[in-house]
Amino acid sequence: ACTGIENIDEAITLLEQNNWDLVAAINGVIPQENGILQSEYGVETLHGPAYGPSHSAAASSAPSSSSAFRHVVPSRQIVERQPRMLDFRVEYRDRNVDVVLEDSSSVGDIKHILENELQIPASKMLLKGWKTGDVDDSTVLKSLHLPKNNSLYVLTPDLPPPSSSHSGALQESLNQNFMLIVTHREVQREYNLNFSGSSTIQEVKRNVYDLTSIPVRHQLWEGWPPSATDDSMTLAVSGLTFPCHRLTVGRRSSPVQTREQSEEQCTDVHMVSDSDGDDFEDATEFGVDDGEMFGVASSALRKSPMMPENAENEGDALLQFTAEFSSRYGDCHPVYFIGSLEAAFQEAFYGKARDRKLLAIYLHHDESVLTNVFCSQMLCAESIVSYLSQNFITWAWDMTKEANRARFLTMCTRHFGSVVAQTIRTQKTDQFPLFLIIMGKRSSNEVLNVIQGNTTVDELMMRLMAAMEIFSAQQQEDIKDEDEREARENVKREQDEAYRISLEADRAKREAQEREMAEQFRLEQIRKEQEEEREAIRLSLEQSLPPEPKEESTESVSKLRIRTPSGEFFERRFLASSKLQVVFDFVASKGYPWEEYKLLGTFPRRDVTQLDPNKSLLEVKLYPQETLFLEAKE
Repeated sequence: ACTGIENIDEAITLLEQNNWDLVAAINGVIPQENGILQSEYGVETLHGPAYGPSHSAAASSAPSSSSAFRHVVPSRQIVERQPRMLDFRVEYRDRNVDVVLEDSSSVGDIKHILENELQIPASKMLLKGWKTGDVDDSTVLKSLHLPKNNSLYVLTPDLPPPSSSHSGALQESLNQNFMLIVTHREVQREYNLNFSGSSTIQEVKRNVYDLTSIPVRHQLWEGWPPSATDDSMTLAVSGLTFPCHRLTVGRRSSPVQTREQSEEQCTDVHMVSDSDGDDFEDATEFGVDDGEMFGVASSALRKSPMMPENAENEGDALLQFTAEFSSRYGDCHPVYFIGSLEAAFQEAFYGKARDRKLLAIYLHHDESVLTNVFCSQMLCAESIVSYLSQNFITWAWDMTKEANRARFLTMCTRHFGSVVAQTIRTQKTDQFPLFLIIMGKRSSNEVLNVIQGNTTVDELMMRLMAAMEIFSAQQQEDIKDEDEREARENVKREQDEAYRISLEADRAKREAQEREMAEQFRLEQIRKEQEEEREAIRLSLEQSLPPEPKEESTESVSKLRIRTPSGEFFERRFLASSKLQVVFDFVASKGYPWEEYKLLGTFPRRDVTQLDPNKSLLEVKLYPQETLFLEAKE
């Protein structure tokens, strides 16, 4: 919607070229008000990108009025001219080498880069890992249709393996941990970072970005060894001092300057040059420097304010305050808290009692005659800086501009009450700067001391120490109360945990009983169903039996006497012509199915259930009478 780019490939290409920084990518293709495409890569017109110094010089020498009518290249033309970058991670034995190339390069270009990195002749390399089959040194990367990130590996079958001692030393270096002490130049804050030897310089810079919010491309470093020329290099081989190495990082100043700033600077220059030069012609003869004419210090001519007027974000305002304070008075100064006043309260007062600190609020005023002396002599004294950093959270505000002054008085009324706000409101300009010492209490924040600018280092230190004594006494009470409260909470927590465990045990026991009862009920139901089924089968068999022949029957009758496993007997007459299956059905109707019981004969002993059930009793020799007994099958 902003850029008019509808091709998703073009959009992704732009984002990749800008390290996925959306704002930078959009600024790179949207014309600015002066008709020039502004991006972090420079200015582009119909004549091409202005990368070189010659273009910059030409642009600066051109009349200012012509820039407003310079023709702008359409965004699609810019995307077509900028090549697509491909990332390759190449693995060789115990090393990983990151290679970034344009897609117009060839496979041979990758080998030449690896030749410098790995010290291996390109002719000895076999570059493997391509998704397609036929790849040689002349193959153009664009023709392979590769993704943004790729993984390859190098084989060197014609080279002997490295010596074990060198490989072992390298592996040991990769396993070592490096302590990097990184100083953030603008805020004078140190970070102690641990990295393994296998981490790359690029990973360090990305971690520092998370801490300082300075993007990698805007980071200006000091302290890297001369051998650390590539961000893909591991710390083990970069030449860092082991185990501890110091580095300094700051934000790279932008070379692009707005026209308003340029015009303002030009106006300032003309204002100075319009003065009558004859009046100051011989000033240097009397030892008076240009910047100290008539007792005016050079710092008074400074145009950069300590804090922007009507700043929307207090954190950004404090960043500018810290940077300007450092440029005026040097790097040895208190570490100012970057954030809102509420965040400073949270940091100082609302942690654990042992970690709480006093809050020192420094109120600056550029128009006070005491400001330069107080800042340079008192506030930047090493003893004061050290004491503040150990015992205080220091927050600052510039009262020079009326809008910033009104904003602080509003914050002061909200947090300290109208009395403190009125006290600060009645302070005259020459009484600034002010140093407020704040102690957090349970219900409110108390201002322990208001220190004015007309003081000495010793007096300032004494008043800081006096405030610290009051705070220490209160802190000990808070620690005692907190320990007692934590002890009570621990007892309550243990009781709650024991009660919870007891409830869990009771619930588990109850659930086990319920499961057992449900299982018993289920088994009982199964047993009943089985009994009912057997009873139904028994009744069915009993009804299907032929009638028992009478004793005076003229047909041949066989009388069988059957003994059950419990010792009982039952008898019945069968026709000698009846099949053996009728006997089995009769036994089953009495509750002894032949699938579960064997019917055994006595003399000779035999298993009648193994005989053919379709034969007659006469055929199986169960005539005229026979005694059988039942036995449960195994």
